[in-house]
Amino acid sequence: MAFGIKREDLQQWKRAVARGEIAFLTHFWQDDRFPEAKSVTKAGCSDIRKLADWGKGFGLQEQWIDSRSDFPHFDLMGAKQAEVLMHYKMYKTMQKFKIYT
Repeated sequence: MAFGIKREDLQQWKRAVARGEIAFLTHFWQDDRFPEAKSVTKAGCSDIRKLADWGKGFGLQEQWIDSRSDFPHFDLMGAKQAEVLMHYKMYKTMQKFKIYT
């Protein structure tokens, strides 16, 4: 279950992904399969090749791409999530969602 974002945040992410940009959306998250994860960052791009190449730079494997929807993305949690957000200097996002390295 996702929470902590506004509908407009989601719409902006979807538009950026549809344009073929690497786009990020972070939200609080609760899933019994990942009890230690309190948030997730979706790194998406409609160009799957571009997304896979981007992911390689962070040690992500192409088969980890969630491509079940019109918005292909990696789900980033934990240390990988913090690494990516730090790389892009998304400090306000990290603070808002209590993501620490």
